[in-house]
Amino acid sequence: MTRHLPDLPPLRDVIARHGLSANKALGQNFLLDGQLLDRIARIPGDLAGATVYEVGPGPGGLTRALLGAGASVVAVERDDRCLAALDELNQASGGRLRVISADAMRIDERAEAGDGAHIASNLPYNVGTALFVRWMTLDTWPPWWRSLTLMFQKEVAERIVAKPGGSAYGRLAVLAQWRARPAIAMNVHRSAFVPPPKVMSAVVHVVPAEQPEGVSVGTIEMLTAAAFGQRRKMLRQSLKGVKGAIEALAEVGIDSERRAETVTVEEYVALGRALEAGRS
Repeated sequence: MTRHLPDLPPLRDVIARHGLSANKALGQNFLLDGQLLDRIARIPGDLAGATVYEVGPGPGGLTRALLGAGASVVAVERDDRCLAALDELNQASGGRLRVISADAMRIDERAEAGDGAHIASNLPYNVGTALFVRWMTLDTWPPWWRSLTLMFQKEVAERIVAKPGGSAYGRLAVLAQWRARPAIAMNVHRSAFVPPPKVMSAVVHVVPAEQPEGVSVGTIEMLTAAAFGQRRKMLRQSLKGVKGAIEALAEVGIDSERRAETVTVEEYVALGRALEAGRS
């Protein structure tokens, strides 16, 4: 990898000098292995000259790797303790790091990072799924982001890429797969983190795909919320509160005695398209 940063002190030294420790309330777990972080930064592809949006950089481990790959980074950090360490990293990068002190759930990412930015983050565990759903349920598609490279608990990562028929398959899988291509790029052992979490982790890489015609994200959200909200029940029960859903099931040939976890992504899309056509 071409390095675009000067030699920096070990991250452990930076953490010690600034008196930092992972805050459990903020869902923090620090990654310190430089080689591992460089591998994560390579997942989106060539980042030279690109903009990357990062949530929760902490002391800047992944941020270093992204800057080292030639990216400019817009990072959102709500832990004020980390700001001094990140400012040092900005100076070392020649000003390619802009840090926003804010709650990532409350800012306009598109306005801050701009169209065509990559998103890469060791997501705080307590907001990771909520942020992912937000990025996958944008009304405008293709989205403003070019790719997602995100660290999750392994269980969450498996739910994102799950196929029909298993217990991991649910609303998250459908929202992720109906107009994008998610894949697990690498697994990360719990021992790589400080402090080590109780669970294993995995990095998910997502690139947008073409949105199917004739169905909106709002309809897919509504269908999956109803179907998987009562996943143990047959579709004729779980979808009875959705106007026109029972008729749409028959129209597209989906047995109403099936359960939500057996319905493929393509079938949810077909069901949504039939619902929208019936209401037009």
